[in-house]
Amino acid sequence: MRSIISTAPDPIRGELRHLNVHHMLAKTSAYRPRDRRSVAGGTRFVLRTLARRAIALEAEVKELDQILKDLVADTAPDLVARSGLGTDTTSALLVAAGDNPQRLRNEATFAHLCGVAPIDANTGKQQRRHRLNRGGDRQANSALWHIVITRMVSDQRTRDYIDRRLTDGLTKKEAIRCLKRHIAREVYHHLPRPQTAP
Repeated sequence: MRSIISTAPDPIRGELRHLNVHHMLAKTSAYRPRDRRSVAGGTRFVLRTLARRAIALEAEVKELDQILKDLVADTAPDLVARSGLGTDTTSALLVAAGDNPQRLRNEATFAHLCGVAPIDANTGKQQRRHRLNRGGDRQANSALWHIVITRMVSDQRTRDYIDRRLTDGLTKKEAIRCLKRHIAREVYHHLPRPQTAP
């Protein structure tokens, strides 16, 4: 719609250019073009069609989000109650665990599955260094990253942990890797057990 507005006739462009998405959708969905053969009328018709479709899709997304929220809350109420875990992150972790129940013998295997188990990165000079794991379920890894970032903003204990690890000489990436591993351990202990039984 923004591309169409940028090439629309001046009156349409001036009317819509500075509106945010919600106001733009409301205004263009109410268009009633009389002449669809003119440039202005055709542009208004196309914008109205796209706006109505976007509004319909937004309503479908809200309905599906509510269904997913209810399913996740029923399946894993302990996980949803944890700090930083919302519907999207919890569902990604449940999918990763549910797709691989035979692999989840303990919390270390869950960490490997999520790609947050520490991998040695020792050189001849430095000892006890680890690097980020690039393997594992990328959706689950992303969910753990989102949980860390959320907790870094809203949880004082997480901020204190990051500060402590930075003063210990770790980089921020390394501190986040450590936090992801801790959160994977926490998530594993709150996973619904029927899904993780071998």
